[in-house]
Amino acid sequence: MSPNIFCPIDDPLPIPIRGDHPVPRKGICTRTASVDDPHPTTPLVQQPPDDPLQTNKFYANLFLGAQSNSAWTHPYSVCWAKGTGNARSWGLNISHIEREQLAFGPATSTGAAQYFINPIGIQSMLLSASELNSATSLTTDSLDAFSVNANLAPSAGAAPIITFPLVQGMGFVTGVYKQCTPLIQSSVFFRELTAVGTIDNGATTKYRALLEDGRVWLIYLTPTSAAGGAERLAKTSNTCIQGRQGYGGTIQVAKLPAGGDEGLYDRSAGAYPLSCKVSASNDGANAQYCFNWKKAGLPKPLLMFALPHHVQSFDGSTAGKINALRLWTTTKGQAAGVTADEWRLNETLPLNMEFAPWRRDNQSITSISSAAISAVNAAAISEVEQDVMAQCCLDSMYFSGKGLAKFAMMVYTLHFLAHNTDLAKKGLDKLKAAFAVFVENRQRNPLAYDSSWKGVISTGGLGGDPGVDFGNSFYNDHHFHYGYFVYAAAVVGKIDPSWLNQGKNKTWVNMLVKDFANPVHDKMFPFSRAFDWWHGHSWAKGLFDSADGKDEESTSEDGFASYALKLWAKAIGDTCMEARANLMLAIQARTFSTYFLMEKSNKVQPPQFIGNKVTGILFENKIDHATYFGMNTEYIQGIHMIPINPSSALTRNPTFVREEWDTYFSNGRVDSVGGGWRGILYSNLALIDPKAAYGFFSKQGFDWGWLDGGASRTWYLAYCAAMGGC
Repeated sequence: MSPNIFCPIDDPLPIPIRGDHPVPRKGICTRTASVDDPHPTTPLVQQPPDDPLQTNKFYANLFLGAQSNSAWTHPYSVCWAKGTGNARSWGLNISHIEREQLAFGPATSTGAAQYFINPIGIQSMLLSASELNSATSLTTDSLDAFSVNANLAPSAGAAPIITFPLVQGMGFVTGVYKQCTPLIQSSVFFRELTAVGTIDNGATTKYRALLEDGRVWLIYLTPTSAAGGAERLAKTSNTCIQGRQGYGGTIQVAKLPAGGDEGLYDRSAGAYPLSCKVSASNDGANAQYCFNWKKAGLPKPLLMFALPHHVQSFDGSTAGKINALRLWTTTKGQAAGVTADEWRLNETLPLNMEFAPWRRDNQSITSISSAAISAVNAAAISEVEQDVMAQCCLDSMYFSGKGLAKFAMMVYTLHFLAHNTDLAKKGLDKLKAAFAVFVENRQRNPLAYDSSWKGVISTGGLGGDPGVDFGNSFYNDHHFHYGYFVYAAAVVGKIDPSWLNQGKNKTWVNMLVKDFANPVHDKMFPFSRAFDWWHGHSWAKGLFDSADGKDEESTSEDGFASYALKLWAKAIGDTCMEARANLMLAIQARTFSTYFLMEKSNKVQPPQFIGNKVTGILFENKIDHATYFGMNTEYIQGIHMIPINPSSALTRNPTFVREEWDTYFSNGRVDSVGGGWRGILYSNLALIDPKAAYGFFSKQGFDWGWLDGGASRTWYLAYCAAMGGC
């Protein structure tokens, strides 16, 4: 295996710096002592750290808005109770939803439910303290890719008395208490509290709580120093259980599944994760990535929960550590318990996928028929004459990027597939001129480096409207937007390698890469802002609080961003970046087919929903067969297709594509779709019926209005031909 492929990218910053971002860094602090430090000194500095802050991770609700919305660790969700519910608690609410609690929306044209949503606001268990009240303050620190510490203090500026290390996949919700009086509460009401006794030679005291909904939760108390015998909890009401005054140590709670073996929780009680690091290496097409947790507490193995795509990829050793515990997640199916401090997962990399059209039989198609070349050249003659500046230099990074990628695909096709180097050069010169506008920051809404959150943002949304350019200024959609630019730059660099080192070209593109896909956490950018290595896909939502958490709408543009990284890496000779991008693509191919692109055989999403074929928008708490810009079927399905490119054959399984086509677009129904969406649908058809797709794009009287603003007929003809259409 190769060395760890998460290698830094060293380049200076080529754009101006601004420090006036309007979103406050509410309650974000710097930790100066260990989470499990038993001494009640102030372990936090009440100011944000100088390091970059994660903007698109699962815990952002804890520092955004009113700090009232949930964070989903899977299988649990947590939120600050803020005095709500039957218990009137000021502690941390812990919720877990069973699948029978889902609420489904009305039926769509397919008979499937338009959406399903998990209930929010159920306060099954709450970890609090009698010292917390209406003056309580919530702070966060150590904002890492997989974890965060949430702290509750009696008042603003006071030392926290409970710290909650929140880590994706954690098997327990753990509160680290600092000399206070614990309250364990429930707004569902306690029916019974049973003292089970001690485990680990008296180090940990165990209780079992039966709630009025019939669910059982386990409670484990592991004091920092023994108080002499078992810890005593007293049920003072049907909403409150109280511990002893001056308690220091951990209290952990966990949901016991019906029929579950609570001894599996006992094996790990008292140990808890603090953070996680991901590493990866590859040996040719075989890659392995690893999750390794830093932990605290008792010297016992961790209990974590794995999502379905994790289990599919586990190596033999990790698979052997799966236990019998199963808990439902909100939108990712059933999670499996794993007793281990490290996981190892394997994937096969799409090594030979490069710039040319690519098929699932692992073939990169670098030549097309003479008839196709003639059709490509005929289409390109008029397309190359288009006003590139007008289509690419817009007030939107998203639409500008799509325009640049369109012309890059066209130029690549002409140069390498049609062998029309003269026409390719004409297009390339225009593409370079348009790209230079952005490298020189002369576009309508220039970019700036935001020194508050530390990232590259469009300045268009800093004037008062956060929604400008789909929220780019607030860190929405950066992988979507910047992926198009990275792809276009890769094509230019492929055709003209000398361009890479001219002026700021390479530095500027690497800056975009570091913004959304930084391979390390450095002083300028957080690690992997967009791509969530735990979930295996990106999250689009940035600094906007949301009752349903982060979301992802376009799997295809998510995959395209990874594909763009791969091509850019090849252009600049960065083998580590290329390996990471290959791994991201392999993981995305797995997660998209597991969670988003649903074949009829899908066993992860609810059966009432899979008939929609695509999720639409997948949130952390719900899935809605919809888009943010309209409810047309072609919008909802098509947003998971664009742009059709070589990686589409990897991430869009042909069985799924056939099922989706037959559900919505077969038997001539596609021809009732107007505008550029028709071209998108037909280009997607090339994945399963390239002859029909080629026939559409090559027919006489082709309506150029059937092309989306990010698509060229030149590329579509070549792609369909390469896939077997001509």
